[in-house]
Amino acid sequence: MKTLIKNVKIFTVDDNDRVLNNGAILIKGDRIAALYDLSKALPADLEKSCDEILDGKNRMAIMPGFIDVHSHSSLLKGFSENKQLIDWLPEYQREHQVLSEADAYHGCLVTYLESLLGGTTCQLDMYRKLHKGAEAALDLGLRVHLTPYVADRADKTFFETLDDNEALIKKYHLSGNGKVHVWIGLEHLFYCSEAAYKRAASMARDYKVRIHTHSSEQKEEAQAVIDHFGKKPICLFQERGILGPHTLLAHAVWLDDEELGILKDTGTSIAHCPTSNAKLAGGIAPVPKWKQLGIGFGLGTDGGISNNSMSMIELMKFASLAQKAQTQDAAILSATECLRLATIEGAKVLGVDKDIGSLEVGKKADIVAIDLWQPHLLPLAPASDHDPILWNLVFAGRASDVVHVWVDGEQVVKNKMPTRMDLETIMEAIHKQTVDLLKRRESTNAKAMVV
Repeated sequence: MKTLIKNVKIFTVDDNDRVLNNGAILIKGDRIAALYDLSKALPADLEKSCDEILDGKNRMAIMPGFIDVHSHSSLLKGFSENKQLIDWLPEYQREHQVLSEADAYHGCLVTYLESLLGGTTCQLDMYRKLHKGAEAALDLGLRVHLTPYVADRADKTFFETLDDNEALIKKYHLSGNGKVHVWIGLEHLFYCSEAAYKRAASMARDYKVRIHTHSSEQKEEAQAVIDHFGKKPICLFQERGILGPHTLLAHAVWLDDEELGILKDTGTSIAHCPTSNAKLAGGIAPVPKWKQLGIGFGLGTDGGISNNSMSMIELMKFASLAQKAQTQDAAILSATECLRLATIEGAKVLGVDKDIGSLEVGKKADIVAIDLWQPHLLPLAPASDHDPILWNLVFAGRASDVVHVWVDGEQVVKNKMPTRMDLETIMEAIHKQTVDLLKRRESTNAKAMVV
C-alpha cells in the first residue's frame, strides 16, 4: 500500500525542526518512504504508482502523531472532583474495587478513542486488567505502552500483582506488529513493599522492559513519604534499585536539588502532567531546572479522571502557559518546544524515538493531518520572517481540528471518524457499561492513601 499526501505544510520535528511549507509525504507499508519539497516537481509517475492520494490543497498541516507519556484509562471522567491528590485518589479508586474485565475494556476503549481522534498515536496507559487494554488498542489501531497498577500492600488488594504484570509481558509485549509494549508499573511508595521494587528491577532486566511509577505529585504527598519512611521519595527509589534510563517517573513536581541531581546522574526521565497537576492543585513543576540539568521529559495528560481531557493540543498550550506564568518569562516553552515535547521528546522517554516521534524517511508512519482552514487557525499567511501557523496550532488549536490519523501506515481515523470500529456502536456500548459500573460502585467506600 502506497499513500501520497501532497500540498501540505509538514512539521517534521527532526533534529533541525525542518518545515516543508508546501510538501508531500509518501507512506509505503508501515514506513515513511519519502518527503518532498514541492517547490520542485514530484518524481515522474510517482502518483500513478500510488494506491491513494490525499491533496491538502495547502490548507492542511501534517505532523508526527502525538505521544502521551502518562495516562490512566477510566469510564468515570468527571467524578472525584474538587479534591487534592491525597483525598482524590481514594475516591477515584472506588472504581478499582469493583472493576470488571468489561469495565476495563470499555474504559480503555473510550480513553483510546478520544486520544486517537485528537491525534494521539502512542499512549502510555497505567490501568488495571490491561490485557483488555491491549484488545481495545488493537481494535482501534492505537500504539500503546501498557503499565499495570501494581500494589502489594495488604490494604490495596484491588490492584494488580507483579505476577499479573509478568503474565502481561509474556503474552502481549511487542504484539500487534510491535504496537503494544508492556512495562512494569508500580503505583506508589505507599502501595508497594521494598520487595516489590526489588523484584520489579529484576524483572525489568530479565525481560528488557521499562519501569513506570508516580512520585512527588503534591507537596503534602512528598512530605508524607518523608514522615513515613524517613527518606525522600527519589532517595528511596534509588535505594530500591529502580532508577535509570529505563525508568519514567510521573509528575515529579516537588523534588529538591538532591533528588533532581539523582535523576540527572541516573538518566531517569519524567512524565510532565501540567494540566492534571494544576487541576488537583499539586503545583507547577520546575521545568527550567529539568532543562538546565538535561533531564528528559515528555507530556502526559494523566487521563480523563484527573484532566477531563485527552487532548495533547490542549496540553501543549497549558504546559507553556503554566511555565510563562510561573517564571514570568514570556519566551519559555515556545510553540516549537511544545510540539517537540508532545512528539519526539515523548518518544525518547518511552525509548522508541528510533521508530516514532518525527517524520523522517525510514521511521514508522505515525502521522496526523490537521485542517487549517478554519477561523480560529487563521491567518495562514506569513509576514517577513514570522510564520504564525505553528503558534496558532499550539495556542489556538483543538483536538477536533484533527481530520486524519495514520498509525503504522494504516489510516485509523478518516474524516474525523475511526476506520476500524463504528463510532455510534462504540458509544452505546461505553455508555451502557458506565451505567453498570456506577451502580456497582455505590457499594464501595474510599480507602485512605496513607494508613
